[in-house]
Amino acid sequence: MNAHVSELVELLSLERLEDNLFRGQSRDIGTRYVFGGQVLGQALSAAQTTLDQPRAAHSLHAYFLRAGDIEHPIVYEVDRTREGGSFSVRRVTAIQHGRVIFFCAASFQQAEDGATHQLTMPEVPAPEDIGPAPAVPERVLATLPTKVQRWLSRTGPFEFRHVYPRDELDPPKRPPFQQVWFRLSGQVGDAPELHRALLAYASDFHLLGTATFPHGISYYQPNVQMASLDHALWFHCPFRVDDWLLYAIDSPSAQDARGLARGLIFDREGRLVASTAQEGLIRVVRDAQAAAQVPSNE
Repeated sequence: MNAHVSELVELLSLERLEDNLFRGQSRDIGTRYVFGGQVLGQALSAAQTTLDQPRAAHSLHAYFLRAGDIEHPIVYEVDRTREGGSFSVRRVTAIQHGRVIFFCAASFQQAEDGATHQLTMPEVPAPEDIGPAPAVPERVLATLPTKVQRWLSRTGPFEFRHVYPRDELDPPKRPPFQQVWFRLSGQVGDAPELHRALLAYASDFHLLGTATFPHGISYYQPNVQMASLDHALWFHCPFRVDDWLLYAIDSPSAQDARGLARGLIFDREGRLVASTAQEGLIRVVRDAQAAAQVPSNE
């Protein structure tokens, strides 16, 4: 396991403070505030830890209420809402500096047989036939804000291969669709709970950004303010995040400074393993100083 993957696995392995109370550390990965995928993955990890019987997460519905502080840990409180004959439900509240910054509900089900169907995976080149994104030239990187420099120059725990790459620093206008191959950049164990938490983390990459495509803007532009408002994730069948997965994303609507994006995640064999949806704030503001202000939906 390489250092970046090991750090992420550790980030998702929470400290247990009480039966239903956990603490997770925060990491600065170059975003302005705590990365939403970190909170999603940690919240799911907390919920999974409180299960008393072998049930797998099948859905997660979350709201982001306040921007997270990268410099401080987050406390997760789990409510054991329901223990049914086939399903268990957990509510998770994330707290930082004495305030709720996030909450979600996660549902878990014991394995059973039933009707099966899925949409077909898009026909796209294999990940081996797509080169990694080229590095941003140093002269261009030097002109960007420090946070953006850190994001663009870091080597993260996931590899991404864009079927139709876009220049995020000078984005053209194009239809709101994209397909991205991704995988963890190192091998991890077989525990399905870990793979689901890692997928929750990765599902926040590239999703909301698809809603900016028709408008020729991106998160990296200094006058653009973006923040996740909610996030839904459904798990359909077993998968591994350390093998290539295809993220097929579209954005059906953007209205009133909000964009909606949806995603289907397929494995290499074409099985639909998960689905996502997210609405987020997308504002083009007066200047970079205004964009740097903490976004709020209060």
